[in-house]
Amino acid sequence: MAGGFRRGKRQRTPKLEARGELQSLEREGPFKEWLGMPDLYRFHLVVDGEAYSYQTEEAELGVAVGDRVVFRYKETKAGNWVDRNSLAKAIDPSSYQ
Repeated sequence: MAGGFRRGKRQRTPKLEARGELQSLEREGPFKEWLGMPDLYRFHLVVDGEAYSYQTEEAELGVAVGDRVVFRYKETKAGNWVDRNSLAKAIDPSSYQ
């Protein structure tokens, strides 16, 4: 009787996805959450007028202001948080050669 491991028939809420132009990028940190954990950096992103937060161990992101980006996120009381390892440059197939 393998598979699923979820109790009940509750449906999982789908991930929210955003895509747009990165207008602003600010970095905070490094933060040390607890002993033995690597330093964490918090980034505050503004994509098409919406504010998002992103937390990672990397000091630099692979995106820059002006890039078209795509990512998954979740809405919380503290704001919109980008899912780990989901932030990337969006590739437009019409301009890709």
